[in-house]
Amino acid sequence: MTKKQQDALRKKLQDKRRALVAAYVTNKNYGRDTEDGDTQDIADKASNAYTKEFLYSLSNTDRNVLQLVDDALERLKGEHFGVCVECGEKMLPKRLEAVPWARHCLSCQEREEKGLL
Repeated sequence: MTKKQQDALRKKLQDKRRALVAAYVTNKNYGRDTEDGDTQDIADKASNAYTKEFLYSLSNTDRNVLQLVDDALERLKGEHFGVCVECGEKMLPKRLEAVPWARHCLSCQEREEKGLL
């Protein structure tokens, strides 16, 4: 992988990280802003509870992706970026372009999704 390609992927990873952190902060602030008040009726409380739960599930997923992005940035510092953590094979450049935080090559990713890893 060339230095130019690494720089482009680093920028993508850093942009994704910034977006995830911004989304987390927004969700956290929304949760504080919608604390149950005495003036809310039961429908408002139900709507706020649903929204909080939905945002919590999003933030949980975002935290997982954020961890993958941070791991990818660490691998990018060394020589392990673009190499499958399972089989050690180089990943296809198109895979890294699409999902720069990917940990597995396509075949290992399929096995993981089937629960075989």
